[in-house]
Parts: sequence; C-alpha cells; structure tokens
Amino acid sequence: MTLRLPALVSSALFFFAAPVSEAQIPSPDISKPTPLTVSVWDRQRVNVTQWFSATPNAEQYAHVDSLLRIALQQRIKRIDWTAELSQSSELWLPDDAVSPVPAQGHLGLGGTYYAHNGNNRFPAAASFKQGWLRYHFAHDSNTIRVGRFEFTDGTEIKPTDKSLQWLQANRISQRLIGSFGFSNGQRSLDGVEVKVNKGSWDVTAMGARAVQGVFNMNANPELDVDAQYLAWSRTAAKQHVLVRAFAIGYHDGRTGVTKVDNRSQAARTADHNNIRIGSYGTSMIAAVPVSKNVKLDGLFWGVLQNGRWGVQDHRAGAVALEGGVQFTQVKSSPWIRGGFLRATGDENPNDNTHNTYFQVLPTPRNYARFPFFNMMNSKEAFVQLMDKPTPKLDIRTDLHFLGLTSRNDLWYLGGGPLDKTTFGYTGRPANGNNSLATLYDISADYQVTARLALTAYYAHVWGKDVVRAIYPVNTHAQFGFIEMNYRFSLPLQHSH
Repeated sequence: MTLRLPALVSSALFFFAAPVSEAQIPSPDISKPTPLTVSVWDRQRVNVTQWFSATPNAEQYAHVDSLLRIALQQRIKRIDWTAELSQSSELWLPDDAVSPVPAQGHLGLGGTYYAHNGNNRFPAAASFKQGWLRYHFAHDSNTIRVGRFEFTDGTEIKPTDKSLQWLQANRISQRLIGSFGFSNGQRSLDGVEVKVNKGSWDVTAMGARAVQGVFNMNANPELDVDAQYLAWSRTAAKQHVLVRAFAIGYHDGRTGVTKVDNRSQAARTADHNNIRIGSYGTSMIAAVPVSKNVKLDGLFWGVLQNGRWGVQDHRAGAVALEGGVQFTQVKSSPWIRGGFLRATGDENPNDNTHNTYFQVLPTPRNYARFPFFNMMNSKEAFVQLMDKPTPKLDIRTDLHFLGLTSRNDLWYLGGGPLDKTTFGYTGRPANGNNSLATLYDISADYQVTARLALTAYYAHVWGKDVVRAIYPVNTHAQFGFIEMNYRFSLPLQHSH
C-alpha cells in the first residue's frame, strides 16, 4: 500500500504558507530589531543504576551526563533566527553494562551510551543543535520556519490554564515526535514547519529528516529517516478544553539496518525493504473547575496506523484514557490522577502482518520516567500524585502496573533512530509471558532562583514473569539521579 500522507502534507505546507490578511489581529511593532541575545543552558546530572541480573552480582554503576547549549537569537522586522551549538559529554560510563547474552542487552542507560559511542567511557562531542530562519506573515503568529530545529507533537497551542499546560507537556506531547530532551545527544530535525494560528485554533504542518543524536554524542549528520506532520488544534469551553486531530507520515530508508520485531533472526536479516507508516489520531485534554475547591481533569489520546513494515503489512494502534481531581483551595494543591494505556502487539511472527504499535520518533522518558520500557506492545495502569508544598517545590510520585499486550511479541525499549547503524529500538523475548513489572517512583523539583533549578529522582522496579525469564537471579532494578539546570539569557546589543 502506498501512503499518500507525505504528498498531503507537502500540499498543506504550500497552502498554509500563503500570507494572511493583516485585518485579523494587529501585528506587533516590528520597525526596530530586537537585541541580539545569547542564551545558555547548562545541565549536569549524576545517575546511579542497579539493573536486573542473571548473574550472582547485580549490575550497579554511576555515571555523569554533562550538557551545555549556547544559542544566539534575534528578530529583525518579520524574520527571527536562532543559531545554537551543544556540547555533550558522558563521564565514567561502565564498560561491563552490555551483556554478552543478546536477550539481556544493555544493562541500563550507561550501557546504552557506552555501546553507541564506540565503547568509549568518556565520549564527548560538539554539535550544531539548531539553526533556523522563521518568517512572520502579516498575522504575526502565522509563520514558516526553515532549517534545523526541535519539534514536539501536541504543543501547537499553549493553553492558559496551568493544569492544561501540565497535561499537555507531561501526558500528551512527544508521544510520537519529540526532542528526546532527557538524553544527552537529544534530537533535532532538518526541514520546514508552517503554522497558521487564529487565537482559539491552530494548524501546524511539518516535514523534516531526523538528525543523529539521542544516545550518540555526535548529533550532526542527517539520517535516512523522515517524518511529515499535520495537526489541527482548538481550545474550547473558555480555554478549559484542548482538542487535536493529527496525521503523521514516517519513512525509514536505512535498508541495511536490521529491524526489531518478533520474527526470526533470519527473516529480519533478509528484509531490506523500507518502513513506511501512517499514523492518524486525535487527543483531548480538559481541566474543568466544578467548584471553588475542586478541578476535574480528563485525557483521551488514540491513534491508528497502517502502511508497510519492510516486506510485511503494518496494522496497529494505541489508546490512552486518564482522569484526575485537583484540590485547588488546599495550600499545596494536591492532584491525584490515574489512567491506562493499551498498545497493540503482534500475535503471530510467521504471518505477513506486523501488528506492533510503532512509536515513530518519541521522547519515551515522558511516559517511562525509568525508561526500561516504552509504549510498544504495552498495557499499563497507573496512579500518580502531584503536590506543591511551597511555591518553589514540586513533588510527584507514580505507581505503574506494566504488562505486555501480546505474549508472542517482545518487551520493547528505546525511542527511535539515533544513528546510521542501529535501529533505535531493542526488543527482548516475552517467552510466553504477559506480566512485565511494577514501577514506583518519586521526584522533587526545586526552583532555587529564576535561573537555577534542582531535581532529584528515584525509581524502584519489581520485575515480574517477563523479567524473571531473562534475569532470574535478581528481578529488581533501581534508578536515581540528581540534576542541576542553570539557564540565562543576556542581550549583547541594544536596538537603535
């Protein structure tokens, strides 16, 4: 089946690039250029991991993530631009966290960084992170952007309600396309983005090629992987509801890279055809005050997929449903939420159809804060509590019950293409089991000053049948980190 989505998005890019009448909304004063500004983001993180074990001693190690991003930005009349460099380093990576047993794989993020940087314990690289020009039409929020940029799906409109902002950032965005901001290499795209906005609604179209990065410190070269995105978003009910409909085209032309699925090694090695997948979905988030003391929230997200998975047909889908209650008049504003996710898995590795839901180019860590799993072939139920004891401190704790949809498929990890030689997702056999794990985690975010923020995170995993079949000696895992973020922007010149 040939997908027509790329052509559709290309047409939309041409159509929506047309100028919009200036009579709609008055434009800002653009007669004077804004100051040339330098922005700096410095992130330092110390990670500690204890991974599941199949040997008498569990794999335990610590390593350091270091990331520095420096950007120049300016607006001159109808054009604004950004040029940004990043310098990423990994320090003291473990050299024994990649198991010789294929089913056991990388023993946590330390092993993943080590394997994707030439088995180097101290990899570092400077990268051209972003470099783009954006033109603003007469209606200033209607824009076209060209170059290298970061893109996250689901963030086309920024709601005014703070609860909706949290739901959008943490429970809707980056499920299918994200910047992979938690990793050190992160993800950029080379392409074009067009936005047409009229207050309560927005149309966004994007077409781009993925850039190497994520766990590879060298985030410079393009990959033979491209995506096209088209979304319509709208706020309703006095900004308490945000709805979106979207379509995504995805193509992976790295025909020399072995795909990860539940077929035999021989079948996968012989499959050199491209991957071409269309994803079509909708989402809705709502945060509605029902009294002076209580606000209720709800979330729906669903997607269907079709296309070609190499030589196989691809048919898959996923759905998430969540809700919660927030006590707004309590000093710390406690917020209790719960929900479930179900994503399709493949029941028959020997037929001609691939039924495993595919995440495209996401940021998995938003939905797997200890990223030993992702949404593929996944079923999940969770409860979470957020609390704000002081204006500067945010506390969040989650409890997740994780399983696999199909016992004949794999336990999947990863977040998409990151270099030219590896698929970007890994899979471990389910061995006829469905029960994966129970995950408990807790985090604290403290805003020390306007520029400095600190984060502490801890997670504990109790592995179930799927984990036990691969790591029989120790089915528990733990992960924690302490992180510092320092950001500032400084004008280098003043407007004349």
